[in-house]
Amino acid sequence: MRERPWAAGPVQPDGIGMILPPDMALDHELRRWAPADVSLLCTRTPYTGLPVSVEMAERLGDPMALSLAVRDLAASAPAVYAYGCTSAAFVHGTGGERLLVDAMLAAGAPAAFTAAGALRRALAHLGVRRVAVATPYDLDVTERLRAYLAECRVEVVSSAHLGMAGGIWAVPYSTTADLVMSADHVGAQAVVISCTNLPTYDVIAPLEAALGKPVVTANQATMWAALRAIGRSAVGPRQRLLAARRAPGPRTRRHPLRGSTTPAAV
Repeated sequence: MRERPWAAGPVQPDGIGMILPPDMALDHELRRWAPADVSLLCTRTPYTGLPVSVEMAERLGDPMALSLAVRDLAASAPAVYAYGCTSAAFVHGTGGERLLVDAMLAAGAPAAFTAAGALRRALAHLGVRRVAVATPYDLDVTERLRAYLAECRVEVVSSAHLGMAGGIWAVPYSTTADLVMSADHVGAQAVVISCTNLPTYDVIAPLEAALGKPVVTANQATMWAALRAIGRSAVGPRQRLLAARRAPGPRTRRHPLRGSTTPAAV
């Protein structure tokens, strides 16, 4: 009888159901945090046609849309669902974030959370209570994030934002690095980079080395939380959240891309 080397397979991969906003262009970045044998099963909420703003975040934070998205992915049986739109989850505070999670669970998700909830979990895991915030948003949306974190008992000691209304997925790493360096503060235990449409994977470790503290991003925290929920570990070399390391911020730091030393904010 001929051997059948495939007879024991295929091995069924773990599945993560990713519900993404319509302008999300970083599916490929999310996959970089996932082990090769974990499937990301992606769908999107309806197109709004709005610029990035409080109004857009409110429109994307529609519990019914998340319920329908969960049902759209149900046939592929994800083990956990994540809503990968940070602003839609934090725009109405912790109560609004909870409504989105409840909607996903009620639609049949075995486990569910949002990108904003993942940031909260990540900061708690690191023992962080004071942060600097860097966002691509305008001031109004950034202030909604500050209010959300305050409800989570996390103080925002400083912040910086780009004021962008779209095209966030095309922001170069150099711009993000400069944004984070300007947002950082000596009193911050970590820097939070919000927005799942802002590329961050390759800049996290250099920024952490430069600042001497964790840099927690929306996509990183979302994938970290999703993989933890299914008993797996995220893939991200020298990223402090993934190794659960802590370090105080120094008074001086070296720019991760240009190498110049600059004084810490006070």
